[in-house]
Amino acid sequence: MAEPAPPKLYLATPTRFDLSRLTALLPQVLDRAPVACLRLSRAGQDADAMTRLADMLRPLAHAHDIPIVADDLAQVAARAGLDGVHLTDGPGRLRDARKTLGKDAIIGVFCGASRHAGLTAGELGADYVSFGPVHGGPAAVADDIADGALFAWWAEMVEVPVVAEGGLTEAAAGTTLGPADFLMLRDEIWLAEDGPEAAASRWAAYA
Repeated sequence: MAEPAPPKLYLATPTRFDLSRLTALLPQVLDRAPVACLRLSRAGQDADAMTRLADMLRPLAHAHDIPIVADDLAQVAARAGLDGVHLTDGPGRLRDARKTLGKDAIIGVFCGASRHAGLTAGELGADYVSFGPVHGGPAAVADDIADGALFAWWAEMVEVPVVAEGGLTEAAAGTTLGPADFLMLRDEIWLAEDGPEAAASRWAAYA
């Protein structure tokens, strides 16, 4: 039996950023890691701010042959010529997003640690589901953590690609998160102590 392919890297923009610094850093990060998809984090921004961000980063992503999606705002994704949308609150708005963006758009759905939400998203035509966080802080409830067993079960039972996001560690990337199709990186890159470029180089080893 062939060994499963390693996960691909999926990069989200930071939740807090200076746009000029982000546009300077992002090309360096993309040059150091084989990013399969770029996601624009909404982080409280309104539609106009998201559109400006999309207009700044879309040419860069497409120059690297990387699809680019936006958190939640399907209308912004359509207007800005993005490749799709990532729904952060489960599958409830998936049908509306598909109607807005069309059959060829990428639509991903965050499902927390819920198998039921993931299966519902898959049945409604999601292009991928994401589970997380994969590690929690001191106050985390075990039922809210997407553990390695969830990713292993999904990989065995469901064909829809699965993304691991939130609290990723390099140790987990090489072990418990092996069944994931994608590793979604945000703070793991942008808040790394050794800087985004060095962190991108390190995470590239897992893709």
